[in-house]
Amino acid sequence: MVVIESAGITDIGRKRTNNEDALFLDDAMKLYLVADGMGGHQAGEIASHLVVETIIDYIKNQYTRKDDFINYDRTISIEANRLITGILLSNRKVYEASQSNTHYRGMGSTISALYFSNDTLITANVGDSPIYLVHNGSINLLSVPHTMVAEQASLFPKATASLGDEFKHILTRAIGIEKNITADICEMPYYQGDIIVIGSDGLSDKLNPDEIMEIVRNESPDKACTALVDMANNRGGDDNITSIVVKIKKVLNKKRRIKGFLSKLTNTFIKTN
Repeated sequence: MVVIESAGITDIGRKRTNNEDALFLDDAMKLYLVADGMGGHQAGEIASHLVVETIIDYIKNQYTRKDDFINYDRTISIEANRLITGILLSNRKVYEASQSNTHYRGMGSTISALYFSNDTLITANVGDSPIYLVHNGSINLLSVPHTMVAEQASLFPKATASLGDEFKHILTRAIGIEKNITADICEMPYYQGDIIVIGSDGLSDKLNPDEIMEIVRNESPDKACTALVDMANNRGGDDNITSIVVKIKKVLNKKRRIKGFLSKLTNTFIKTN
């Protein structure tokens, strides 16, 4: 078991006319979500809220039977299967909505999620909204950025510099664009003092990871969220800005004796028929 302190904030920024980001945080559910929508006619706002609402509704049911999940994966926990299924159902909802209304055609969203089991923290993402873990004085990216630049860098590192800024936010994967979706999931043990930060790209475009770590280590979650958003706005606020800060205050299960800092990254491809 784990004692958590968290806070979240979303801000329209200084250049946009509406906020297409959506967030959710609930310490009782141990669920934290950030979605960054895209699409015209306010369709991005609709997509991001639909993603968040679908995942919340599914997680609330606390399904445990294998038949309740989409392509149950025995190599990850029940909670991880629950989170992945919620994300895949949200993909189905957004895709169906985009197909049924011409104004919503092509709408989509990112999703970055954090969910806790009794022994592990689980992160999953589609798109480029980052999830950071601050652990033992360092900050690491747990999410996998699904952008043209990131994928180019993984295949041809030397060629990445030739790509202009216009490619930075071109997504190679997003919720609701295709009928089938791939979600990246990471499951690992958590420790007292760990801090997880989830943001939209309106935050990560303006602050580097070390700056984020400095703020969240020295402030309470609510003050840290405000400071992060204020700094992003002070540097231009070109996009909507969302941040969630989750601090692990205490680990109650004293029987846990997990040594080292091991993580498991699983690519999960499931068709949402």
